[in-house]
Amino acid sequence: MSQNLDRRTALKNIIAGTAAIGVSSGFSALAMEKTDTEMKSVKLKGNINHSVCRWCFSTFDVEALCIEAKKLGLKGIDLVGPKDWPTLKKHGLESTMCNGAEINLVDGFNDPKFHDTLIKNYSEMIPLVAAAGYKNLICFSGSKRGKDDETGWKNCVEGLKKLMPLAEKHNVVLVMELLNSKVNHKDYQCDNTPWGVELCKRLGSENFKLLYDIYHMQIDEGNVISTIKSSHQYIAHYHTAGVPGRNEIDETQELYYPAIMKAIVDTGFKGFVAQEFIPKQADKFASLKKAIAICDI
Repeated sequence: MSQNLDRRTALKNIIAGTAAIGVSSGFSALAMEKTDTEMKSVKLKGNINHSVCRWCFSTFDVEALCIEAKKLGLKGIDLVGPKDWPTLKKHGLESTMCNGAEINLVDGFNDPKFHDTLIKNYSEMIPLVAAAGYKNLICFSGSKRGKDDETGWKNCVEGLKKLMPLAEKHNVVLVMELLNSKVNHKDYQCDNTPWGVELCKRLGSENFKLLYDIYHMQIDEGNVISTIKSSHQYIAHYHTAGVPGRNEIDETQELYYPAIMKAIVDTGFKGFVAQEFIPKQADKFASLKKAIAICDI
């Protein structure tokens, strides 16, 4: 995890519209002036639908990120809310995992005191996601704060069941992210695949699934490929990052992503795989390009 930027801080800043812009808007204009040859998209194999998480590149404005994403052959950008959807559409990109209805990562569906706010937020956001032509909307369990697994499941079901009819009506999938509680998100409840799968079973709706974050689950449970194979029917989306450190997914870290991607493809998965690493290299888009090549099996 970067000392200067973590996901919780970056997402909070982006949602609030106060993310630091490390590159002036002139970057977009300069990028637009490149030749047609330079602007052509990278030709990918088509087995993986590639995306990238907005917060990892929050030092660039959305326009600049869209331009680079398009050049690299990406299908969309993750964790983007309604304010920036028009920019994505202008560049022919999807909002592959929508956000903006959540309170934060710690105040989630496992605590009834947040249900009124969450149900209001998601009831307003679900129709917006559908009207924009998108499908996935992220949600979080929240921190345990002393709650055991059974209490967490019961509370999540109680809150989420009130939203399932609306999600089903609009064909929107609420996707709960699996986050590690050992390193980055202490006390987070949905911190392992079995817990998330059990919640999916109790809700019993195709409009509630999991975001399997490979980085997070390598830290908390390991056994990544076997877990993907056994639980893929409950997974709507994947995130990547290098372990340890959440940086580039290259030879500097312990996971071999080509094998993981092959396992995902072998399950018949047709959703999106989003890069969610924090680039350490000076040329952040070169790191992104390399990560996509590693995952494009």
